[in-house]
Amino acid sequence: MSRFWRPGSERPQPSSLSVLEDDEPGFLPFSTLASNSSYGYGGLERHRQRLPVFKYRTAILYLLETHATTIIVGETGSGKTTQIPQHVLDTTWRGVSLSRLVLMFVSQGSWLGRWWAGSSLYPTQKIGSSVASRVAEEMDVKLGEEVGYTIRFEDLTKSAVTRIKFLTDGVLLREMMDDPLLSKYSVVMVDEAHERSLSTDMLLGLLKKIQRRRPELRLIISSATIEAKSIAAFFNQSKKKLPASRDFGPSREPAILSVEGRGYDVQIHFLEEPVSNYLQAAVSTVLDIHNQEPMGDVLVFLTGQDDIDAAVQMLTDEAQNLAAHRSGLLVLPLYAGLSRAEQELVFSPTPRGKRKVVIATNIAETSLTLEGMVYVVDSGFSKQRFYNPITDIESLVVAPISKASARQRAGRAGRVRPGKCFRLYTEEYFESEMPLEGIPEMQRSNLVSCVIQLKALGIDNILGFDWLASPSPEGMIRALEVLYSLGILDEDSKLTSPTGFQVAEMPLGDHITYLNVYKGFLLSGKSSQWCHKNLINYQAMKKVLEIREQLHKLVQRLGLVLKSCGQDTQVHKDAHESDLFIYVVRKAITSGFFAHACRLESSSHGGMYKTIRTSQEVYIHPSSVLFRVTPKWVVYHSLVSTDCQYMRNVIAVDSSWFTELAPHFFQI
Repeated sequence: MSRFWRPGSERPQPSSLSVLEDDEPGFLPFSTLASNSSYGYGGLERHRQRLPVFKYRTAILYLLETHATTIIVGETGSGKTTQIPQHVLDTTWRGVSLSRLVLMFVSQGSWLGRWWAGSSLYPTQKIGSSVASRVAEEMDVKLGEEVGYTIRFEDLTKSAVTRIKFLTDGVLLREMMDDPLLSKYSVVMVDEAHERSLSTDMLLGLLKKIQRRRPELRLIISSATIEAKSIAAFFNQSKKKLPASRDFGPSREPAILSVEGRGYDVQIHFLEEPVSNYLQAAVSTVLDIHNQEPMGDVLVFLTGQDDIDAAVQMLTDEAQNLAAHRSGLLVLPLYAGLSRAEQELVFSPTPRGKRKVVIATNIAETSLTLEGMVYVVDSGFSKQRFYNPITDIESLVVAPISKASARQRAGRAGRVRPGKCFRLYTEEYFESEMPLEGIPEMQRSNLVSCVIQLKALGIDNILGFDWLASPSPEGMIRALEVLYSLGILDEDSKLTSPTGFQVAEMPLGDHITYLNVYKGFLLSGKSSQWCHKNLINYQAMKKVLEIREQLHKLVQRLGLVLKSCGQDTQVHKDAHESDLFIYVVRKAITSGFFAHACRLESSSHGGMYKTIRTSQEVYIHPSSVLFRVTPKWVVYHSLVSTDCQYMRNVIAVDSSWFTELAPHFFQI
């Protein structure tokens, strides 16, 4: 431990930390909130009153009455997510009709995109439904009535009854297609706004537009690390003159309120010298903590599954070498892809005499609450997606975190008692080189879905839209070009009818292997044993069935004609009857992804391809079923950059399909 030091002080002695008592209050993780009824009503009320946000109730309601926008900077664990909706609902004030309150959760694309496939860990849908359950329990009402939630493909609300509604930003954006002014809502709360997802930035811009038409609409924007002044400046409309008939009501200058979390002091330790291998440094630090510090659980932040699995293996091997298997270390991973049983282990109480070590990605920064964490080891890195609109390549890059993330990570150590954070970088680097905030998703993402949604909402001047963080011109041009080539936008950059509007309503797209998995599940009789044998999440497949039913209803509502592939008489002369089903699906996918066409250039080393559009060298990802087949022509869903450019979700196609399906894009 001599490598670490706390600036301005000597290294604290272990005896200075007291042992946590069994009745020490703490914030329950989301996984247990909904099911824990041991409090009883009186216990729940006492628990609510101990939350830091409770003493700010009057101040919050006053600001909400007098200001159109209220920005609440509240540390994780302050109770803002569960308590503020209840405070607002319990109170009425003149001029505001509380017909319904919306509580919003920001979406994290990396989790949401894989959730339906069953391997995502506590995505925002899971968090949203769990918090709704908690609030319903505290209010002593049935979930789905006064308190409900809406997530993708699931709506547990009653229009005439529900007054507090939890939903994701993506779902609210879809609601705006039918109700652009959100006329049925009186208060909208955007929670966890610091995530700055693509949908959240879009939503904030749209809410600002709505406020100009609806001055009575109240906005609450809450976050743990948000830059309050920049958000306040964005929503400050006090200098803009409204029509005389609307120049009344709450102040259009946003109010800012800071709510402290229920935390303890956290001692920060930096490395004296930089290290070349943060993975090895993290493992060594955990062992040093275990050998030299009082009992208490450890949370380690690494970048992804590969790093986490390697660290778990290294610590497990080390533990087995110590004291005849009695080291007391309980090492657990935390990332997307874990089974439900593995997830529950992370949130279960630490056995007496053991020290739990949770090795996690940045999902543990703010979205989840882990009880008992006293020590944090911060590698200083996370995996982030970056999209290059010139090459049309999305890269998953290990990048340095921001100071805001570093502070969030350190705060995980002070939830139940005084803690320590060991940063695997120097103080000089933190102060002079680490960025203050992370790069918003808007400035590092493919903007196709963003443009479709804004066009569907009637925002024709995309470049003139009021962005919190402006997207890159190159990214916007690429998105418009792709949508035009697909026939979704016309020559005036408006959504085509009906195709463009139908695409805007559809919340997805996917490929052949997933379809085969689905067919196999049906042929097994929807068997859980089949799922276990084939390493597939059974609960995820049940959710797929629900999603398919919802999509079926959506397609019918849009007036699209459903037809079995087996009834299609336009069969390619080379296609056998038994291959008809897959043949038609492949052509359908090609019609949507023709701009992602690639041709095989070399069959060695798994096959090297070149994109038709940019002549970029790309390879089939090793996880693909086509990795060793190397078909002559393929189309892909996305490109991911690691050591080289990999195509994800690949299908083999016939080159003649390109000129048939996209003659405006391809010529022989």
